[in-house]
Amino acid sequence: MQNKLRIKVGAKTFSATLWDNATATALKKMLPMTLEMIELNDNEKYVRLPSSLPANASNPGTIQAGDLMLYGSNTLVLFYESFSTSYTYTKIGRIDDASGLAAALGTGNVKVSFELE
Repeated sequence: MQNKLRIKVGAKTFSATLWDNATATALKKMLPMTLEMIELNDNEKYVRLPSSLPANASNPGTIQAGDLMLYGSNTLVLFYESFSTSYTYTKIGRIDDASGLAAALGTGNVKVSFELE
């Protein structure tokens, strides 16, 4: 299966690489999809998925801008700022070049489209 993801925010498109794991594989089966993502903590956008994905959470220590992760078993999170964390996430993938991601996502809730490249 394809391991490249296209993430569209308004007129801006980002390319992402998916990890080779059960979570990313399950997410790919849900694509394409457009989601209303909710702003949280001035560093991430999240959305609760309609169904759970396989989870294998661990603490990454540091979140990098562009990380795409699963919180719990059904919350998809796209991070647009880098910071240290004590939370646990399952890695799904990351945007290849997160330049302009924070600006594209803005400060409020936003529609984000996910599809395989």
